[in-house]
Amino acid sequence: MLKLTWRNTVRHPLRAALTILGMAVAVLAFCLLRTVVAAWYSGVNAASPARLVTRNAISLIFPLPIAYLPKIQAIPGIEGVAYGNWFGGVYIDERHFFPTFAVDVRRYLPIYPEYVMREDQKLAFIQDRRGAAVGRSLAIRYGFKVGDPLVLKGTIYPGEWPFIIRAIYDGAEPNTDESRLFFHWDYLNETLKKQGSSRADNVGWYLIKVARPESAPLVAAQVDALFKNSLAETLTETEQAFALGFVSMTSAILLAIQVVSWVVIGVILVVLANTMAMSARERQGEYAVLKTMGFKARHLAGLIFGESLILALAGGLVGEALTFPAVHFFKSQLGQYFRVFPLTRATLALGLAVALAVGLLAALLPSVRASRVSIAEALRKVG
Repeated sequence: MLKLTWRNTVRHPLRAALTILGMAVAVLAFCLLRTVVAAWYSGVNAASPARLVTRNAISLIFPLPIAYLPKIQAIPGIEGVAYGNWFGGVYIDERHFFPTFAVDVRRYLPIYPEYVMREDQKLAFIQDRRGAAVGRSLAIRYGFKVGDPLVLKGTIYPGEWPFIIRAIYDGAEPNTDESRLFFHWDYLNETLKKQGSSRADNVGWYLIKVARPESAPLVAAQVDALFKNSLAETLTETEQAFALGFVSMTSAILLAIQVVSWVVIGVILVVLANTMAMSARERQGEYAVLKTMGFKARHLAGLIFGESLILALAGGLVGEALTFPAVHFFKSQLGQYFRVFPLTRATLALGLAVALAVGLLAALLPSVRASRVSIAEALRKVG
């Protein structure tokens, strides 16, 4: 049966090759689209349950006073508090954009152990008020080295902002974002004070690390209650919920991508089903002869299902093999849009499972027709 199934599969090499190629392209597209969705959720998946984010209850664009810091620190169950601002500057021009944050470095780094730096670089970064730290992928992208000068053009905070790269951090986990730049919040705040800006002594958010993740809801409620009815009320939520809020803004796009990924699979299902139907019609006389030799309906169904699964599996494996260089290409070319582009085992497993499912469904109707073929009627059509 295996030998006969293989002979049937390679009987028309061009047809088989085109079918495998079509399946490979469909699986490649499916895996890429699912990887795009996973990249969108990478920040949510990387969030820690032990971290909370406190922002202005109206919107993230409204600041919070730095005077809130000692009051938040006094709440029981909190291990550490840091703060920061979204800087929003650009490097060279708008085409060279990457996330830039002004943070309280001494407080921020202990809360984020996933940002790994050499100790000497970390010390130099902490001691230099104009120092900056960049991620490894960002350093590779622009050729940054420790000690290089860097000038950002402010958008939210106008003007030119000079920095010295003092550290390059690596991600402790594969989904850690290595495309960010961090610098001292004090440097930003002191510059704003010199300019007489009303934005001085304000932060964009507070980052809170709790001692126990299960105490996070209670701590969040206490923080918000502390500033209720103030001029700047707060909204405190888990880091995961905070990241999910940004993802939800593009939920329609994500839904469209997921729908398209399944539409691609539907199209290749129709193509493979048509291929198997053509093969079954061409071999009706052969199936009749096999029946006269004692082959049962289950044997004929096994031949058709076997051929369909071989084509689907071959296409699925080729498609997944092509996914690796495709993901690498997208990551290198679109790194400024997708900070993390994770090709997970779950995506690969789903792609292969979908290919096998397509193979089974495509062979279902042709196998039923072949098993019901009448010997006399099929032999009458031969020749």
